[in-house]
Amino acid sequence: MASGFVDHLADVMADFGGISFRPMFGGHGVYRGGIMIGLVVYETLYLKADDASVPLFAAEGLGPFVYEGKGKPVSMSYWRCPERCLDEPDEMRLWLDRAEAAARRAATAKAEKPSRKRKNPAASD
Repeated sequence: MASGFVDHLADVMADFGGISFRPMFGGHGVYRGGIMIGLVVYETLYLKADDASVPLFAAEGLGPFVYEGKGKPVSMSYWRCPERCLDEPDEMRLWLDRAEAAARRAATAKAEKPSRKRKNPAASD
């Protein structure tokens, strides 16, 4: 079930086409064009970031989503969205486009990375 915050985000993003929300791990994934570009956790929107966009988030004084994993903090590649985006659709569009670009770069890099699967030595006999 979507929260009021997710409903608000859906309204703000309604004109951007292809945005959907899927429940996951107590929050929601934000998808555009079939790829995950954001994460909603604790009534906060985080957007996909990479080396090209992290400086933009950092310049805004924003940080990444961090969770506790095996007794230590784990930082993800999703950074807090600027608050003004929640009420300014043009700003939201700009940041969503950046997030989508970061997500597409990550998907391309993952697809180009050579597989690290080992061959089964017994199978080659």
